Amino acid sequence: MSHSLQVRVYYEDTDLAGIVYYANYLKFIERGRSEWLRAAGIDQAGLKAATGTVFAVRRIEADYLAPARFDDLLTVQSRLTSHSPARVVMAQRVLRADTPLFEAQVTVVAIGPGGRPVRLPQGLVAALQ
Repeated sequence: MSHSLQVRVYYEDTDLAGIVYYANYLKFIERGRSEWLRAAGIDQAGLKAATGTVFAVRRIEADYLAPARFDDLLTVQSRLTSHSPARVVMAQRVLRADTPLFEAQVTVVAIGPGGRPVRLPQGLVAALQ
């Protein structure tokens, strides 16, 4: 299952050198994961209200390949690479046209109301099948 999201670079996303500040790529891919879940039919706010379950990044491995600049139109690609009963691993990329700028492998877990890992919600498991 994969998903693409368009993101525009705003002035607030850039640093003194005029390029996207490194931490903002993490925000871009977070948006990509949220929209990936939405496309899979998962309402995160509803899930939290009903069960107390939220998603948290457990691990991220990132490569910064080339800079993005003010007003660039970027594409955030999110693709499921594997999953288990309690975690999802995704490959995410940020591109400008066909040029890769940032790549990450992200492991996300479901966290219950007590702050401990729990099984993935059944709605997400069904969407991943």
